[in-house]
Amino acid sequence: MALAGVRVIELAGLAPAPFCGMILADFGAKVVRVDRTKTPTSLDTQARGKRSVAINLKSAEGVALLRKLCVQSDVVLEPYRKGVMEKLGLGPRELLKENPRLIYARLTGYGQSGSYATAAGHDINYLAMSGLLSRLGRSGEKPYAPLNLIADFAGGGLTCALGIVLALLERTKSGKGQVIDASMVEGAAYLGSFVWKSQRVGLWSRGRGENLLDSGAPFYDTYKTLDGKYMAVGPLEPQFYEQLLKGLQLDAGELPPQMSFSDWPELRRIFTQLFASKTQADWSRIFDEVDACVTPVLSFDEVSSHHHNRERGSFVKNSSGEEFPRPAPVLSRTHA
Repeated sequence: MALAGVRVIELAGLAPAPFCGMILADFGAKVVRVDRTKTPTSLDTQARGKRSVAINLKSAEGVALLRKLCVQSDVVLEPYRKGVMEKLGLGPRELLKENPRLIYARLTGYGQSGSYATAAGHDINYLAMSGLLSRLGRSGEKPYAPLNLIADFAGGGLTCALGIVLALLERTKSGKGQVIDASMVEGAAYLGSFVWKSQRVGLWSRGRGENLLDSGAPFYDTYKTLDGKYMAVGPLEPQFYEQLLKGLQLDAGELPPQMSFSDWPELRRIFTQLFASKTQADWSRIFDEVDACVTPVLSFDEVSSHHHNRERGSFVKNSSGEEFPRPAPVLSRTHA
């Protein structure tokens, strides 16, 4: 496994840090989660592959034990607000002095500096501060909060895991550890780099929900089917759009041009009416035969039985029969 031999101390926290620790564990790191004493851990759904130890960090004995663990480890992952670890005598200065090779990863919403460094928040707040929330939503409606994935997990846990791997790689050259300041606001904003850069070419010149990639285009949206399910439609390029029309049995010569913004409402009406005439299974069979960027919107109960996912083994079961996504990406030699 790619991270075999890497020893990680994960201080128990909410979703982003446990996800980061789970990624490291999935790829071979030995992760020890430090739980608070007298605190139930049953709600931690990301404990896969980790060991757990309960330590009272408010006691001198607990602090001494954690320091000992960190001396023997490669990474410490902490999700607390700025200053908490320093008050305990467990800040980067103390721990890196005792173990100069330690990677000290700090995963917070707003980062270790700035006016909001000690402020509370959740995914919606970090997403709002990144600028991305202002772009999410339908035309004429308020910005909507998606699932708490962008800031918490992608901009938070996943980005922090990348930082840890980068620091471990750099350590092979310098022999030194370092501190990682992982801010979910900045992680989310970094994920949005394409949106930031593409503003200059007019890709987001229209209002929220009225552009090519934010459901403004009728050929980049979801449509309800006869059985109350949905199809995801995304043929942006002309060659794929042509295949969409073929699957819908429409004549391009009788329709407005694909990129005629003023005609998008009429195209949406036509697509809505047609997709509502057949079941999701019917449309899936049709579009499996053409390369049109049209796929079924699958529920969690359906994903593992879809033929493509089943053929790849994209979803697996643990010893308790619980189904979950296979760790990604797939490495050819050092499997997760």
